[in-house]
Amino acid sequence: AGWSMEELELLLHPMAAEGKEAIGSMGDDSPLAVLNTRFKGLHHFMRQNFAQVTNPPLDSIRERRVMSLKTRLGNLQNLLADAADTAPVWEFDTPILLPHELAQLKAALGKDMVMLAATYNPAETPLEKAVDALCLAALSAIEKGARAVLLTDTAEDADTVSMPMLLAVSALNSFLIRKRRRAHAALLVESSECLEPHHTAMLIACGATTVTPYLAAASITARHAQGLLPGLTLETALKQYQKALADGLLKIMAKLGISVVASYRGGYNFEAIGLSRALMDKYFPSVPSRLSGLGIEALASRKEALHREAYGQNPAVLPIGGFYRVRAGQEAHAYDGGIVHLLQTAVTENDPALFRQYVDKLHSRPPIQVRDLLEVSEAAQPMPVDEIEPVTSIRQRFVTPGMSLGALSPEAHGTLNIAMNRIGAKSDSGEGGEIRERYTRLANGDSANSAIKQIASARFGVTSEYLNQARELEIKVAQGAKPGEGGQLPGFKVTELIARLRHATPGVMLISPPPHHDIYSIEDLAQLIYDLKQAAPRARVGVKLVARSGIGTIAAGVAKANADVILVSGHNGGTGASPQSSIKHAGIPWEIGLAEVHQTLLLNDLRRNVVLRADGGLKSGRDIIVAALLGAEEYGIGTAALVAMGCLMVRQCHSNTCPVGICTQDETLREKFGGSAEKVINLMTFIAEDVRRCLSLMGARTLDEIIGRADLLGWRSGLAAGLHGLDLNPVLAEIPADAGKRGAPWREKTQGRIEVEDTLDAQILKDTADSFAQGASKRTLTYSISTRHRSVGARLSAHITEKFGMSALPDDQFVINLEGSAGQSFGVFTCKGVTLSLSGIANDYVGKGLCGGIIAVRPPRQGNLTPGQSHALIGNTCLYGATGGELYAAGAAGERFAVRNSGAVTVVEGCGANGCEYMTGGVAVILGAVGHNFAAGMTGGRAYVYDPEARLLDYLNAESVSVEPFDSAATDELRGLLSAHVLRTGSALAEGILQRWETEKKAFRLLIPKEILALKIKAAS
Repeated sequence: AGWSMEELELLLHPMAAEGKEAIGSMGDDSPLAVLNTRFKGLHHFMRQNFAQVTNPPLDSIRERRVMSLKTRLGNLQNLLADAADTAPVWEFDTPILLPHELAQLKAALGKDMVMLAATYNPAETPLEKAVDALCLAALSAIEKGARAVLLTDTAEDADTVSMPMLLAVSALNSFLIRKRRRAHAALLVESSECLEPHHTAMLIACGATTVTPYLAAASITARHAQGLLPGLTLETALKQYQKALADGLLKIMAKLGISVVASYRGGYNFEAIGLSRALMDKYFPSVPSRLSGLGIEALASRKEALHREAYGQNPAVLPIGGFYRVRAGQEAHAYDGGIVHLLQTAVTENDPALFRQYVDKLHSRPPIQVRDLLEVSEAAQPMPVDEIEPVTSIRQRFVTPGMSLGALSPEAHGTLNIAMNRIGAKSDSGEGGEIRERYTRLANGDSANSAIKQIASARFGVTSEYLNQARELEIKVAQGAKPGEGGQLPGFKVTELIARLRHATPGVMLISPPPHHDIYSIEDLAQLIYDLKQAAPRARVGVKLVARSGIGTIAAGVAKANADVILVSGHNGGTGASPQSSIKHAGIPWEIGLAEVHQTLLLNDLRRNVVLRADGGLKSGRDIIVAALLGAEEYGIGTAALVAMGCLMVRQCHSNTCPVGICTQDETLREKFGGSAEKVINLMTFIAEDVRRCLSLMGARTLDEIIGRADLLGWRSGLAAGLHGLDLNPVLAEIPADAGKRGAPWREKTQGRIEVEDTLDAQILKDTADSFAQGASKRTLTYSISTRHRSVGARLSAHITEKFGMSALPDDQFVINLEGSAGQSFGVFTCKGVTLSLSGIANDYVGKGLCGGIIAVRPPRQGNLTPGQSHALIGNTCLYGATGGELYAAGAAGERFAVRNSGAVTVVEGCGANGCEYMTGGVAVILGAVGHNFAAGMTGGRAYVYDPEARLLDYLNAESVSVEPFDSAATDELRGLLSAHVLRTGSALAEGILQRWETEKKAFRLLIPKEILALKIKAAS
């Protein structure tokens, strides 16, 4: 799995030799002696089969790493046995095999493969017994020597029903694991049900070694024969489909942080909704199902009904279905044409009666969401409406969730902001930055400034000014409607305005990394919250989580990390800026996640610390009431707000072709935008009035009275028979009376923010008070620093930004000389005018979010560092998300250096893995070795790497960057940066390079993003 023969010899021979004497003294039957024999067998097996496995052979691990992902089929059980007992290994580029590839594999396996029909005759055998018989047949075949089992549903006919393939695969996989036989044979699947990446991923997650979507391939073949795929050969068409499935599988794996399919296979990395726990325990072990429901009998009934429908008629045209788009007479959607029309007419005409019709139509439909299964208890005597909490108070709890300027057009984004600010509610900027002009009120007194500013993984436009223009800062740990996936803005949406806001290049695609590179633990999250509270002294800090099982534990950690708000985001909603396949099958309903978070926080006495917010498809007062009963105090209304502005739900937002100018950057389409703040305000008012109506029926005067009162929820009457088996107790569970009832202590929590302890900046601000009083006169101060001093520079920069502006002061206006060991986030969000000069070492996150300041780190004056050698002086994730300024370190940086740098200039003397990843701007000079995966996803800026040993290509991710020749401008820039580095840090390494410049300059490599080069070529032509 990546080792050459030479490496195996080095690995195995010493292992055997070192223990030779000890093994010999313990006898031939000792465990160590047996292990030694096994190692020899492994070595012999690899010698005999290695050429066949690799083909062609590889001679280094490094070369192996750049190979395509491989799926190995073969005898894994006897890998450590003698070579005579082993089977050959077949290798494929993907676990998705086309029918002709499966046929070739069948021929190669011969008698070593057994084919089992995953079908049953319901007239003779129920599904459960048929699945059990299938498992026993596979076990018998394996014990007789079969090395591969092929499950196929090709035998289905009018009398024979195909088993749900996912059930069959998981049942067999888990059964063989219990019998300790799973590693004895590969599990191949040939399925008519497999059509798209999700289906493939689920089959592999349940244990399938390969998957063959034969019916999909047959459909492509038929369409090709009819001439419906012009310009494509049949082979090309099939290969493109295969590649689409493989790419989708890789994307799903990437969401989970899994690199190789072998780690994903059989991992059961998913959860179920509405399947019985008995079914899950038997066939899908370890998979959670928070809402227990359908058992195997119900699955059989549904499968057999579908089978009867298929064989009972012969329609000329098969039904299309309505999974991704609304289709007449097909699957119901939360928003259909009638719902959209009613809502838009109501808000346009400001007609409460029409809105009431909209609400009645919403709640008269069959259940679509979990909340549709619930009934809200009504009081025997309704509360008079004039005694209910006013609309103005209720509306202030509403939020339009994070939808970035980039996903939305500037007009739509600004309209939401104006509307929510008018009513004292909050809008969320999303992760696209904010237009600076919005920080100033309009002539009519309106404010187009987002109250909530998002801090996402990409850190687009996050500066000291951005932070200090917010009432609340939201750390987006997850991507809402597409959990686990980084955002992506295609190049055709990156206009000049969007590029300016995001510190990027017009026309060049922007990638938001899936993880925050400074949040790998709850402790890291606590540090970011501390950073933000130092950098924005008055803003609340919230954390956005996506609903999933186990979210309660995560939320408890978030609360302990001093977050003020926790947002539980559901699986639906979103701006549609992501491909449709990315927002399906991801996350779970917010009702489940919110209930778990509220219950967990109560049980851990943490509920009083945070405000809970929920979003995901909220569109009526009743939805708000259910969210309140489950524990939420604030409510996100996103998609409904877009519909109110004119969205038609055509679901093509990601293509930049929105016909009503909402989710597009195309100037022609933007002219069609017909939304207004008044329409959004009407929507919020109508929903608030609907909340008041519901409160009246419940006999409650305020929302505060019902928040967390899950005991006021019950089953909705008149549900379809198939829904009666659902167990909603996990959502409706009551916490002990002293923790969760009305008037309990957790409701006494104030709505402000939890303050954090001061850092060195508190003393700096005292010592510079006279300078600020005199208009920021120049000052130089000296302090000792220790690791307890975190986020140094953030509060000082916030004070400067508030009084003078982020970029108003000249460089070196406030020079802070420090000596010692700096704590985490040294120089975080430091603005122009501040210079932090450290003699010593610094922890992780140096210069994170740097936005104009200067940071210089030199080795400590006293220490045991060897003169003339470069040592690590700064930690991991330094310069993450920087938008401007300079960072110089006369030593090496750790891993993830300058990730998402979009404007800062830096010189360091080496860095670890993943350096300059996702850069969109700025200049990085690396005077030393770099780690693996350097410059991955880099779409802007440039990097100079000192490479005297010509090893850069061994570590470079060349997918997005190119090594380019120097011109005179690049040479002058590099030399100037080295001179500045010497001036700021006294670097002996840089000084030596400058002294030998004519020779040493040839050892530098210049890296330029390929997209930037393409734009230059296009401009030149």
